[in-house]
This record gives sequence, structure tokens and C-alpha cells, in this order.
Amino acid sequence: MTQLRIGIVCYPTYGGSGVIASEIGMGMAKRGHRVHFIAAGMPRRVDRYMSNIFFHEVEMRDYPVFVSPPYAIGLASKIVEVATYEKLNILHVHYAVPHATSAYLAKQVLGEASPKIITTLHGTDITLVGNDRSYLPITRFSIVQSDRVTTPSMYLKSATYDKLNVSSEFPIDVIPNFVDTEAYKPMDRNAETGACPCFRDMKEKEPVLTHVSNFREVKRIPDIIEVFAKVNAEVPSRLIFIGDGPERSKAEHLVYDKKLTDRVCFLGKLETFADIIATSTVFLLPSESESFGLAALEALSCGVPVVASNAGGIPEVVIHGESGFLSDIGDVDDMAKNTLRIIREPELAQKMRQSARNRAVTLFANERLIEEYEKLYLQALG
Repeated sequence: MTQLRIGIVCYPTYGGSGVIASEIGMGMAKRGHRVHFIAAGMPRRVDRYMSNIFFHEVEMRDYPVFVSPPYAIGLASKIVEVATYEKLNILHVHYAVPHATSAYLAKQVLGEASPKIITTLHGTDITLVGNDRSYLPITRFSIVQSDRVTTPSMYLKSATYDKLNVSSEFPIDVIPNFVDTEAYKPMDRNAETGACPCFRDMKEKEPVLTHVSNFREVKRIPDIIEVFAKVNAEVPSRLIFIGDGPERSKAEHLVYDKKLTDRVCFLGKLETFADIIATSTVFLLPSESESFGLAALEALSCGVPVVASNAGGIPEVVIHGESGFLSDIGDVDDMAKNTLRIIREPELAQKMRQSARNRAVTLFANERLIEEYEKLYLQALG
């Protein structure tokens, strides 16, 4: 197969889009393609020393005339530079605004030498327009000017047509997010893990609930604490938070007010946390909206049932009654009840663990879905 020269544009932050972009890039590198990451910083999951992986930092000039550094223009300039010197034939950008917008600007500069632009939407594009309609024209334009567009779920594909007024005749491919099923796999639940400080003072095994996110308001972090308080009142348990963000301080205050500080652990951002998830009893994801729910998928791959909200793309990942339970947004009573069912019914929990793992391996294993992206790249090139 012809070696592709791929540019990948993403945010290097702690979130699902950066994880997926990183994994796609590394997957392509393993297949022999040359991959150039173009970002403001090194994406967190990227193995910098892997063969065929290159990194180009976006430089933002802080001139006195600018209110803030012009990231979108700096990115467009860097794309032009990398595409010219490295002769890119594919540019895969994650998020329409500003990344697809910058890619379009670079395309105008490059002319016939421009790489094909693949845009993957992750949900924030929709949220951005929902919060400020003035972004609608540029978001829609950036999407339809791409050579191919993908979403990780049918939910997000439909939302793109409905909320962004994109013509239904414009093709959008659904390629689900994926997980490394060898990195995220079940562990022996009877083994002493020592993976988290919350385990160290346990005199006997207790149920462990976990949550991973960027602590934004949409994640409904207070709901997690309310669910845990109800569960812990009936069965002494532990709660582990992984990640960081704007809602963390509020969450810590709420935990303090409820006198749960000895039962709740905030671990902050971690590079790897598969062992912590794998030794958990239940994974909680009560989000108000999720374009897919990558954190839930990682839990399923570890054989951990998920208790989540019936929102966005989550039902495409978690099957209610099989690999977890889904509740209405904000229904903390129902989420607590479902969590207690998993804790108190060993046979149900075991069936859900097996179903969760099987679903992840069968439908969302990384190799198969990275191959789908490779096919998409080749189709875009004709």
C-alpha cells in the first residue's frame, strides 16, 4: 500500500477528542504511514518516540495589537508550512471551529497542492453553536468545505444536520470512537491493587465507583456526588475522580459539606488509569450530553458496568440492562438504585461485566476502526 503523509490537528488537552486523534495517528504510524501532529502542544497520548511520528508546534505571536494570541491564524500558517515541506496528502482535523476553519484558509493558500481535508466532529461544535448562534455560519461553512466529514455516533450525525442546518444530502460518515482492548482489559478483582490511595486504608473490600472527565459543567459532577452519597449510606463504598477542570473546586466543596472526604479521592490528571477503572465496581457518567462517551467505552472494555444518563450518543455505547443502566438526565435516585443493584446482585454484575467486555471487543476494538479511517483517507484521495 502507498505510504500516506498525514497531518493531524487536535487539541493537546485532557479529553476524548485528543485521545482519539492521538490513537488514530499512532495507529497510522504502525501501518507505515508518516504522521505529523500539528498542535499547540504534544497530545497527551502520543508516543513521541514511535517510528513515523513527527510533531510541529503551533506558534502564536503575542503582538501588542492583538487582544489575544491569534491561534487560528497561527494554525493555518503552520498547516501551510508543514503541508509544503512534508507534502501532506491528508489533513485530519478534529473540530470544525477553529481547526477546519484554519484548514480551509490553508487550503486557499496551497491551491492544488493542498491535502484532502478530513474533519471529525466531536460534539463541542454543536455546543458552541447552541451557546452562541453567531458561530453557525462559520461552523457550517467549515464543515461543508471539508472533503470528508465523520462523527463518532449517529446521534452527532443527526445533530449536525438538524442543529447546524447542514443539508441532509451532504455525506457524513459515522466511525465510532474506539479503545485499545489490550490496554483496557479486566483485572483480577480479588487481587490487591494499590492503584489508588483510596484503597490503602480498606480493612476489607468495598465497592468502588469511578468517574473520568475534564470536569466541565456538562458532566454534571454534583450528580455523581449525590449518587455516591445515596449508595454509601446503604453500602460503605469509595468514589474515585480522575481528571481536572473548572468544576473540580465545587465538587471538592460539596464532598466536604457532605462529610465524605474520607470516602472520595480526587486523583487529578493521570497519563494512565486503566488499572484503576479495571478494579472498579461501577463507572458513573451522568452527563447532560455526550457525543459518544469514550470514558464509558474504556470502562466497558475493562469489564466494568456503566451507570449513565440516557443522553446523546451514550445509548449507542451502553446497552441498558446488558452492559449497564441508563437513567433520565438528573435522576440521581434512579442512578443510585441501579448502582446498588449492581453492587448487591453478584450474578447480574457478572453478566454485565461479560457483556461490557464482549461489546467493547466486538464493536469498538481499535485496529478495526483505525482501518476504517485508513479506508476513508484512501477514498478521499480517489
